[in-house]
Amino acid sequence: MGTVTLGVSIAVPEPYGSFLQGRRASFGDPAAHAIPTHITLLPPTEVDAAVLPEIEEHLAEVAAAGRPFPMRLSGTGTFRPLSPVVFVNVVEGSSACAWLQKRVRDASGPVARELQFPYHPHVTVAHGISEEAMDRAYEELADFEAAWTINGFALYEQGADAVWRLDREYPFGEGRAASLPRQAGLSRPPAASR
Repeated sequence: MGTVTLGVSIAVPEPYGSFLQGRRASFGDPAAHAIPTHITLLPPTEVDAAVLPEIEEHLAEVAAAGRPFPMRLSGTGTFRPLSPVVFVNVVEGSSACAWLQKRVRDASGPVARELQFPYHPHVTVAHGISEEAMDRAYEELADFEAAWTINGFALYEQGADAVWRLDREYPFGEGRAASLPRQAGLSRPPAASR
């Protein structure tokens, strides 16, 4: 069957998603139109395609245990010089994102993995481009604000053309996932950060 590259994320809704994707392209980031605007829960992870049903069931269980939470983005930040990234800050909802990503990557699950850096929820707006363009992204989006309610997350697959495409959405506490047995120790997310 081969392998596939998957990611799990929270989509940034319209009109914010298209706006930030357009700005990312305007800064010269070649990946702008290949990556939907998102907050990562599971970074790109190569898996055996045969385990996809198990991964989908695991994500449904995680979603069944989740509940909607407020999300607010405000201003910019950067991981430079450690990593060539400029991002929009998550200023509300970060603790709930941390709760979700930890359960998605749970050691007992099918996509268990360690992270290269400590988890820090954010929305990338520039990656691996010139320092001048990174500075522009940091400055021009410094006043950006957005707020909405998160009602679930999604599984994405990267195609051979390097474009990320939506595979399946996982609404919190709904659908088939609601009837699946809960994993031991799986509890509700903490109240959203303020």
